[in-house]
Amino acid sequence: MHSKMLAPSILASAELHLNPQLRTDIYGPAERAILSQARSREASAVISHWPGYAVTPLVDLASLATRIGIAGLCLKDESGRLGLGSFKALGGAYAVYCFFADAIAAKTGERPAPEAMLGGAFADLMRGATVCCATDGNHGRSVAWGARLLGCACVIYVHETVSIARVEAIEAYGATVVRNPGNYDDAVRAAAAESERRGWIVVSDTSYPGYTDIPRNVMQGYTVMVNEAIDQFVATAAEAPTHVFIQGGVGGVAAAVASVFWERFGVERPLLVVVEPDRAACLIASARAGRIVAVEGALDTIMAGLACGEPSLLAWQILAHGADAFMAVEDDAAVVAMRLLASGDAGPAVVSGESGAAGLAGLLAAVERPEFRAALKLDASSRVLLFNTEGDTDAALYREIVGRTGDEVRRAA
Repeated sequence: MHSKMLAPSILASAELHLNPQLRTDIYGPAERAILSQARSREASAVISHWPGYAVTPLVDLASLATRIGIAGLCLKDESGRLGLGSFKALGGAYAVYCFFADAIAAKTGERPAPEAMLGGAFADLMRGATVCCATDGNHGRSVAWGARLLGCACVIYVHETVSIARVEAIEAYGATVVRNPGNYDDAVRAAAAESERRGWIVVSDTSYPGYTDIPRNVMQGYTVMVNEAIDQFVATAAEAPTHVFIQGGVGGVAAAVASVFWERFGVERPLLVVVEPDRAACLIASARAGRIVAVEGALDTIMAGLACGEPSLLAWQILAHGADAFMAVEDDAAVVAMRLLASGDAGPAVVSGESGAAGLAGLLAAVERPEFRAALKLDASSRVLLFNTEGDTDAALYREIVGRTGDEVRRAA
């Protein structure tokens, strides 16, 4: 990589683990029972009716591709998704919708049309309900937006280090926010316990034994983004990507990516690399152990949306056999990636938040290391797809890191 782009010391720490449990066969019945293209089409039919829905852009980072010695590099930019600033807009709100659509179908014998639900035909049923979840910021914003869209109440739990800006963004949609001591996983447990006590509906983006239906719908919403990205990439490059770098967290979005590529491309699917912060690397720990492993501690990373200590059960069932490799990168790598995207040196300037830049951080770490590059088969013929999963969802932190506001970067683009 060009020496002026990154100081070698910035990416001094990174881990790579190749998945020994990888399966190369086509997505099977067990996996389709979790996520499927058939249900992705259903999700797309619903979400396309939502106010503000539009296909988000795929940004060609040809300049950066040349500099790092690969054939192509494109970034699916979710920073404008539904005005919520992240891909999570597709997940939490869709799960809220599905819960009430299922309840209405059970009561009436017929699944309601999206237009009827959005038009208030079943407002009485939804008005008396409360949805609840824990969040680092973006998922809670999506659940709150979905609750407002459908007219139900909403309570969101956040852990003690979630920023005031992210709390205010959730409250802007009418939700009540409860700050809970501890980390993200502590907030998940607190939200579940209070919901059970009060009869609230838990809309979590992580699954665990006995709780899978709603998280499955969350992930199914994410597949809408993945199908959009594939169609755009093929239209731009006339070929599918050879590599995908995707954010980790509890694994929900990575599982959505894996599922769509498995179904659409089978054994010809691209190599999938899951990237997470080294301070909250539960997926790479689980891959090494060959089973779900929880990591303890504060999970103190600027990549707040990825500060998760335990993988989602359903997501892990896909990733355990569907992800080719797992990477852990330090916070400085995300900072470098954020600044690079904002600078316009990679291609058109993009506003990318701390978690949004993680995939690029993983790619940059990989191409700087000959052993990583070789292990991942990154060469002059590689075509890489990345996902900018969030924009400046914490505007003050974004300005502190990048040196400009998101609006200033967008105006200069």
